[in-house]
Amino acid sequence: MSEQARTTRDRVRSAVSQDGPITARELSEQLDLTPAAVRRHLDALAAEGTITEHEPTVTAGHRGRGRPARAWVLSDEGQATLPTAYDAVALEVLTFLEQTQGPQAVEQYARDRARRLVSQYAEQVERAGDDPLDRAAALSSALRQDGFASSVREVPQVRGLQLCQGHCPVQNVAEAFPTLCEAEADAFSELLGVHVQRLQTLPAGGHVCTTFVPAATVTDRPQVSDTTTHPTTEERSR
Repeated sequence: MSEQARTTRDRVRSAVSQDGPITARELSEQLDLTPAAVRRHLDALAAEGTITEHEPTVTAGHRGRGRPARAWVLSDEGQATLPTAYDAVALEVLTFLEQTQGPQAVEQYARDRARRLVSQYAEQVERAGDDPLDRAAALSSALRQDGFASSVREVPQVRGLQLCQGHCPVQNVAEAFPTLCEAEADAFSELLGVHVQRLQTLPAGGHVCTTFVPAATVTDRPQVSDTTTHPTTEERSR
């Protein structure tokens, strides 16, 4: 798709977002585009799941002749592509929790999140067998499906590999509360059955989150501790 076509499609999507339910004819007049061009972009947006046809509510006694013009609105998937304030709200919530319930409340949340990560990915990782490197590849695949842009890279100099995450959905929050990163690393250790080492993280200024996974035999898998403590916001600022 050319840059011009992409820009036009973005304009159509934006208009549907702002003024939907809206028909192709209304979009054509609003955006000064031909009806054929509008319909082409609407069809493409509908095919990718960004918009959906709006079913008008017809009250008794008000049914008109024939089928009403098709009107379009953003789908749930389309809504998810728009800018949100989720990061800001999450940061406010954790800050409020730390200030009112103490730093241990944030630690408890981080550990609970780590346990949920283990539960979420355990089945897929277990299917990879006992080799930590195979398990790391399976974990990377699972993370990639959840938007972490994950990959694995061999480290020729040592026996092991690097689990890399090129995108972090909670990066802005983790910058203020690095305990989230530390608890996530604990979860990775439990899932892989070996002690992993975080080399760098996006929230700490790295260009990618990198975790070293050694090639070792899986024995008793470590558990995400309920007593692990990390620096509070006040201590980190000193």
